[in-house]
Amino acid sequence: MNRDVIGNGEVRDDAITPVEELNYEQARDELLETVSILERGEMNLDEALRYWERGEALAARCEEHLAGAKQRVEQALAASRPDQSTDTQPAE
Repeated sequence: MNRDVIGNGEVRDDAITPVEELNYEQARDELLETVSILERGEMNLDEALRYWERGEALAARCEEHLAGAKQRVEQALAASRPDQSTDTQPAE
């Protein structure tokens, strides 16, 4: 993968996958690539802003995936625990 190109490197309207279609790993990898490109500082302001905007969208997408995963884990844990309210009856 060319580290200087966002997307698949082809010059087409659909060369860059919409952020909302990326899974967590794809969004994370592209975000890391975007940060690396921005850190080099070898572009003009307009290009840098386009990369930064894409990076912000990628970071938000990663957060969405992580929040969803956290919710699934919490639901699985809750489903695996017995209902504690019925187990705690006062002793006589």
